[in-house]
Amino acid sequence: MDIITWLVIGWLVGWVASIVMRSNAQQGMFLNVVVGTVGAAVGGWLSSPLLGVSAINQSNLSFPGVLVSLLGAVILLSVVNVLRRGATR
Repeated sequence: MDIITWLVIGWLVGWVASIVMRSNAQQGMFLNVVVGTVGAAVGGWLSSPLLGVSAINQSNLSFPGVLVSLLGAVILLSVVNVLRRGATR
C-alpha cells in the first residue's frame, strides 16, 4: 500500500511543483510522478536531520511531510532547469 501512496502523493507533489516552477506544459504525468517521488527523497534527505520531519518516502504521511516533499521537488526542478539551460548554450 505504501507504493500506491508514494505514486499518488508523488504525482500530486510533482504536479504542484511543476506548476510552481512553470514547467507543467513541458512534462507529462509520468514525469510528474518521477519528480514528486525523487523530490520527496531529496526533501527528506535534506530536511530530516534539520527539521525532524520525514518525507512521504519514509512511510509517514503527514502535512509537513508533503510540504517537505514539495520543497524537494521544487529544488529538483530548479536543478534540472539550470542544467537544461546550460546544455542549450
